[in-house]
Amino acid sequence: MARAFRLNSTRALCLGAAVLLGIASGAAAQQADDQDSQPVNSSQSLHLPENPELFASVMPPVIKATAIVNGDVITQTDVDQRLAFLSIASGQPIPADQIDALRQQVLSNLIDETLEIQAAKTEKIDIKKADIDRTIARVAKDSKQTPDQMASYLETHGSSIQSLRRQVQGEIAWARLQQAKIEDGVSVGDDEVNAVLNQLNKSKGTEQYRVGEIFLSATPYTQDQTLQKANQILDQLKHGASFQAFARQYSEASTAAVGGDLGWVRPEQLPGPIADVLRGMGPDTISSPIPVAGGVSIIAVQDTRKILTPDPRDAVLSLKQISLKFPKGTTRQQAEPVVEQFVSATRNIGGCGGAEKIGADFHAEVVQSDNIKTRDLPATMQELVTPLQVGQATVPFGSIEDSVRVLVVCGRDQPDPTVPSFDDVYNQINQERVNMRSRRYLADLRRDAVIEYR
Repeated sequence: MARAFRLNSTRALCLGAAVLLGIASGAAAQQADDQDSQPVNSSQSLHLPENPELFASVMPPVIKATAIVNGDVITQTDVDQRLAFLSIASGQPIPADQIDALRQQVLSNLIDETLEIQAAKTEKIDIKKADIDRTIARVAKDSKQTPDQMASYLETHGSSIQSLRRQVQGEIAWARLQQAKIEDGVSVGDDEVNAVLNQLNKSKGTEQYRVGEIFLSATPYTQDQTLQKANQILDQLKHGASFQAFARQYSEASTAAVGGDLGWVRPEQLPGPIADVLRGMGPDTISSPIPVAGGVSIIAVQDTRKILTPDPRDAVLSLKQISLKFPKGTTRQQAEPVVEQFVSATRNIGGCGGAEKIGADFHAEVVQSDNIKTRDLPATMQELVTPLQVGQATVPFGSIEDSVRVLVVCGRDQPDPTVPSFDDVYNQINQERVNMRSRRYLADLRRDAVIEYR
């Protein structure tokens, strides 16, 4: 994946709310208010000591209500934990001059998340614990951790697994709510699909882009403020933050749940202001904030290709990797003679079958990998593999400390570029309309909500 889309090892899921703690804190605050209005000390009957010995840690004072959304509490701890996740995703601390603005944006996102979960409950949409467990297990697996290891990692970095579960609950709830309330009401005509297919045939050879988007909604009165927030997000992205993680955190489009991924698109399929910027972008680039109808967008280009035109990077490969590892502490001087022999042997590997012999001769590890898309390889590896014939090996790469490796091409399937199917085009048009209606639906939920800020 391109750097703009790369995720941190914990994956690009954001962190949600510690609701039970917040409700308990809110209830305690309400009780204190009631007591202030009473002339008699109602605790006298409890005979409480003035200087008791404490047998557990005092609950930290950060557990307090920041906002109450239709009765559900969002605490300062919830906000802090999500900010901590953003720091994890970017791999660096959040700049001090951006914390206040990001805190406000995080609170806004938590409010939206709460509204989405509440709306799903109103529609009798039940998110089972097992549904959340499966997603947590998949996220942990992707980060090469167990769920318990991931929980420990989050906790040591200022977050929590409970927050992650809340975020997962919100994403599942919103997806199912869209399906129940929006998707079933969206219709796409055959004539519309056929018009797109005809346009694709006319566009053969023109550029297509793999695009991600972060969309922030705005009104004419909040446009300047939203642009400022977008520029702060852009600054973090330029310093290495994960585009997918920030899209999940900040984007108000329905694609937020998939890290803002719009898939492969042509400029003319997007709003005019975005299309104009997109045509001047190349792979691995991120745009400045773009004012659009209803808000501001930031787009990232992961890759480009030409429509209905053969591209070597579309090839699907079968590969063998030979990894030559050295004992810890091996010096470069000690390793170089062995590496020279390894280079010579792999240069005359004698086809994919020769990989096993070289592995045995050098006590190296041989791993077979099938169905590898050339586009999914790192850019340097694409350059090494693309010109090779089946049976040839790349030049060795890696390091003495890690391992010295080669890739052997065992097979290559080059798909013929064809016009997408009727169903593919139908689904894309349908998704665009769902996205638009989802924004309107969320705006309605915000408008009708009772929100108290503390």
